[in-house]
Amino acid sequence: MPEYILPEDFLTVTESVMGSELWHALLQGLADEAPVSVRINPLKCPADWLPAEGRAERVEWCEGGYYLSSRPNFTFDPLFHAGMYYVQEASSMFLDRVLRSYAADGPVMMLDLCAAPGGKSGVARAALPEGSLLVSNEPVARRASVLVENMAKLGHEDVMVTNNYPCDIGRSGLMFDVMLADVPCSGEGMFRKDPAAVGEWSLQNVEKCWRLQRSIVADAWPCLRRGGLFVYSTCTFNTKENEENVKYICEELGAEMLTVDVSGEWRITGSLLPDIAGPVYRFLPGVTRGEGLFMAVMRKTGGSESVCRRKCDSGARGRKHAGKGAEAAACAKWLKRPEAFDTVNAGGVFLAIPKAWRGVYDTAVKSLKVVSAGVRLGEAKGKDVVPAQSLALSGMLADSAFPRVELDYDTALSYLRKEAVALPTEAPRGYVVVTYRGVPLGFEKNIGNRANNLYPTEWKIKSSHTPEGNNELIKRTDE
Repeated sequence: MPEYILPEDFLTVTESVMGSELWHALLQGLADEAPVSVRINPLKCPADWLPAEGRAERVEWCEGGYYLSSRPNFTFDPLFHAGMYYVQEASSMFLDRVLRSYAADGPVMMLDLCAAPGGKSGVARAALPEGSLLVSNEPVARRASVLVENMAKLGHEDVMVTNNYPCDIGRSGLMFDVMLADVPCSGEGMFRKDPAAVGEWSLQNVEKCWRLQRSIVADAWPCLRRGGLFVYSTCTFNTKENEENVKYICEELGAEMLTVDVSGEWRITGSLLPDIAGPVYRFLPGVTRGEGLFMAVMRKTGGSESVCRRKCDSGARGRKHAGKGAEAAACAKWLKRPEAFDTVNAGGVFLAIPKAWRGVYDTAVKSLKVVSAGVRLGEAKGKDVVPAQSLALSGMLADSAFPRVELDYDTALSYLRKEAVALPTEAPRGYVVVTYRGVPLGFEKNIGNRANNLYPTEWKIKSSHTPEGNNELIKRTDE
């Protein structure tokens, strides 16, 4: 049984909406142990890298999603820090099914409106067609820094991270083909995973949340083009924040509901309100194998088709690009396909912006706070450019850009703790990429008698203890 007492108001309201059978299944689910699941990062993880045999079972609605038979100590797996996989609740991976159903025909621009910590952005980036741009936004600055870290570990160059309120994005002039609003909610679906959410729940908070959710969607609605795909989701159970908000979006903002093909074996629950007959997808502990999630998929019917997006796409032509000096040219050589990028000097920080969406970037920086875009190459320090951690983790890092030094398991953990790590005497001086099992972890600067560990302080493993046993989750199938 859970080590918490559910609020009386929650018990009364939820049972009245769900009915006895569904309600008792949910109660049993909240009392059971939560499943553990991960999602493999397809950008970095070749097809022959999988969770160890006997430890995993596929999440059926997400390519690359796996349930685990037990919970490893992820903190002490170097490949977790390298971005080879992401620890993610299985229900939230349903976004993969949605995007592969409705956004698979060609490159799109997508906005993840409330993205931190970045799990659904990672799902989206893996599912979107090649050449698509994902703008991953987080309004809260503290949470945006976590989002930047997780997107850097993802390693995809076609990502921009912003830190803005929805109304700012709505007025920015950018237009999106796909928008995800995973809105802040009362958190009922987090009760099993985070018992602290129980103490924060109240009927007053539910009222506050559904009103806030409507304002968030309404503020950002102008930047979704007519005919664009809109995905609304929460991690709560009640109908005020779910079905009733979907009804508001369809009737007041202008949208039609879309159906996602699902299997009856997944036991996804539909609408709990009889007057909302459209398809919605509710994941309930004790019914579906995952945590609480609600998702609805819609297509925008109102509004007009803006030309802003076409202007953004073509706005880079004929422009004199910033940062085209010797330093920028040197940085560009660190990439696999430097000809596909414009190198931008953003206040001493060199960014490689894909030419395909350079105009989008230029439009965004005029009115939005862009905290990360493309590939962060490095930062000017005197006459030197210090390569960035995100470059080491990027899928665009050229294999020949820097010498590489392989670390064993214990030394890799020392590096990730930002401890001093000695390099072999034969290692060349200068910047070196350190790897584990051939996968880049970050940079060191070899100055001869010692090496400076350049791993970001805010990312480091804080525990000095290493648990016994096998803490590594994935390996090659032939190992």
